[in-house]
Amino acid sequence: MTATTRSRRSTGPDPACVEAVDLARAAAAEAAPGEIGDHLGFDSEDERLVTHRFATTNPAYVGWHWAVTVVRASRAKEVTVSEVVLLPGETAVLAPPWVPWAERFQPSDLGPGDILPPPENDDRLVPGWTGETDAPYDPADGGAYADTVASVADELGLGRARVLSPVGRADTVDRWYSGDRGPEAPLAAAAPAQCATCGFLLPLAGSIARVFGVCANEQAPDDGRVVSYDHGCGAHSEIVATAASLGERPPPVLDHVEYDLVERGGPQDETDEVVVEVVTEPDPE
Repeated sequence: MTATTRSRRSTGPDPACVEAVDLARAAAAEAAPGEIGDHLGFDSEDERLVTHRFATTNPAYVGWHWAVTVVRASRAKEVTVSEVVLLPGETAVLAPPWVPWAERFQPSDLGPGDILPPPENDDRLVPGWTGETDAPYDPADGGAYADTVASVADELGLGRARVLSPVGRADTVDRWYSGDRGPEAPLAAAAPAQCATCGFLLPLAGSIARVFGVCANEQAPDDGRVVSYDHGCGAHSEIVATAASLGERPPPVLDHVEYDLVERGGPQDETDEVVVEVVTEPDPE
């Protein structure tokens, strides 16, 4: 039996690639003439693949560095440049992470004439009833049954191609209830009473009416908005108007009986002047 000898591969970086600092610097200088600083070291990416790092002197890129990747092909003696790129370091100033348009869009971004279709397969919507069904038609009543079904559907608010799904309804309730018109809002915490007992609250329809209504007080900050029953503000219909609640205060009482004598004078005055100052103290009564 003939023994086969296998050569061991070196586990360290390729010496030729490590020594190719001048080659890497020349490649970086070609990409950014006059902006290449000190050699910051190298990283061994793979077998015969090394990336040299150079500081950049461009004041607009503080904390960045040039990364030049060099490679030596198998059985080749020459080292060649594979890639030259400017990369940020730990202290580099970077732009905020990119956020998809659908996630960064705000309701206030929608202006007149803008179109915002719902996404495909939106789980907030489910098919509704539009009346375009095979309703039974009886020639004897001239289609009165179908007309009755359509009338009832219209009265119930049906007739839309899609309506809110249970998921969409739950998301809406959570968003409204935890927002500025829910019970946890600072305005509600300082309110003397809740919207459930306010005469300006207009009820809604459907299952959501058990939690929310619409404020109809033109002097309230939530006028025309959906509010929870346990929300509240200072414009409650049952609040009795008083001078204290309206921010009015009685005029101050001045005591004109007592006074102090204060002497004022200086080296430039020919005579001293006596000034009477009235002490404004509240009436003890």
